Amino acid sequence: MSRRSLLRVLGGGAAVGTAVGALAGCGVPAAYIGPGERAASDRSRRDRTLTFANWPLYIDTDDHDKTERPSLDAFEKRTGIDVRYTEEINDNDEFFGKISPSLMNHQETGRDLIVISDWMCARFVRLGWVQEMDRARQPNVTTYLDPLLRSPHFDPGRKYTVPWQSGITGIAYNKRKVGREIKQVSDLWADDLKGRVTLLSGLDEAFALLLQGDGVDIRKWSADDFHRMCDKVEKMVDSHHIRRFTGNDYIKDLSSGDVLACQAYSGDVIQLQADDPDIEFVVPEEGAELWAESLMVPNLARHKQNAERLIDHYYDPEVAAELAAWVNYVCPVPAARDVLASSKDKELAALAEDPLIFPDDAMRERLVIARDITSKERTEFAKRWNALAGL
Repeated sequence: MSRRSLLRVLGGGAAVGTAVGALAGCGVPAAYIGPGERAASDRSRRDRTLTFANWPLYIDTDDHDKTERPSLDAFEKRTGIDVRYTEEINDNDEFFGKISPSLMNHQETGRDLIVISDWMCARFVRLGWVQEMDRARQPNVTTYLDPLLRSPHFDPGRKYTVPWQSGITGIAYNKRKVGREIKQVSDLWADDLKGRVTLLSGLDEAFALLLQGDGVDIRKWSADDFHRMCDKVEKMVDSHHIRRFTGNDYIKDLSSGDVLACQAYSGDVIQLQADDPDIEFVVPEEGAELWAESLMVPNLARHKQNAERLIDHYYDPEVAAELAAWVNYVCPVPAARDVLASSKDKELAALAEDPLIFPDDAMRERLVIARDITSKERTEFAKRWNALAGL
């Protein structure tokens, strides 16, 4: 299962979130955990271990032995900290449902470090389920974190989260088959693309780019903006202009030619271009959403200091370059570009010039982090969007 597929806003995880919001009105203690109750006794100095939960295929592995993870192995060798690495996160909502009972009831999760999408990180931060990091132990993060990612709406100053990898939600299309350049979101609605366009099915994945297509500043969009955008999408659904709503299966549709243009993730398109150079990825003139999947230390984690050291390890430009070369998402450490550019390996050096891994200045000017959907808004917006997307 791909990291960013099959997201269902009203699935099991969202149902748990709704229940959390209702607890306070039922005579049950609220699920919010105050700052003074988030930390446990840290065993890092005497217990040189760390449990790290991540998504599948989201870390570099050795070409000959997939059980070896060079960047992680280097950290263990340098620090003497044994990292128990698990690939257990397949879906944001599913993982929320998995660990929320422990966090809600002020119990340990058994994990010291987790990676989830920023829109879900926002929920954890609002509920007080993650610990503030000690930047004194993270000089690399302080120095090298991309300025574009430093202060999202839900976590100003990135006190509770640090991006693992980043990416762009934009437009992918087959330039040869379309016969012209696609430059704006409105180009998706051209008559000759009727029935050959797909949108992403997840609300959190789809809405920002569509709002930008309507000229909305996604850092401060309103409910009226959202519903106006949905009205437009509804007309395109009713007229069968939109072929369907997808998870990551848009990749197959675009590759086969069933779809000519679609909402897409930058990291996926790099892989598609290797097989078909006619596939283009566009950051529209109106802009595109820059998102991240971020590292967090959950409440009562027993190895917080070890977790903070591991995070800082991945912000060393040399290590960040190693990871970026393998995962091909937008690297949150711009200084890693120079590391790759100096490589004697031509393929590695070429990655430094790929704007989908290291966006150039012109592209960066059009990238924006959307404000998150608040818990109060989510039920209303998800109901409308899911009806459109057929979820």
